[in-house]
Amino acid sequence: MPDNTDNIWTRAEIESPCTKVCQIHPETRMCLGCARSIDEIGGWSTMSPAERAAIMADLPNRAAAPTTRRGGRAARLKRKLD
Repeated sequence: MPDNTDNIWTRAEIESPCTKVCQIHPETRMCLGCARSIDEIGGWSTMSPAERAAIMADLPNRAAAPTTRRGGRAARLKRKLD
């Protein structure tokens, strides 16, 4: 009898860049783990393979969070007044 254990858990799941570090940056609204936007994450399962491929290709060019400091307390106070 052939060994079919490799086929037991085979599922046709949608390819995803998820890294299971699901934290959304409050300003950019991008996931710190995979660099997708909230809209992209929410619509991922209904996107076409071409749409998902385009996003996957763009991910290396994205920064989910700003790389510069935001200015600490002074910047927070200024943003509050704006």
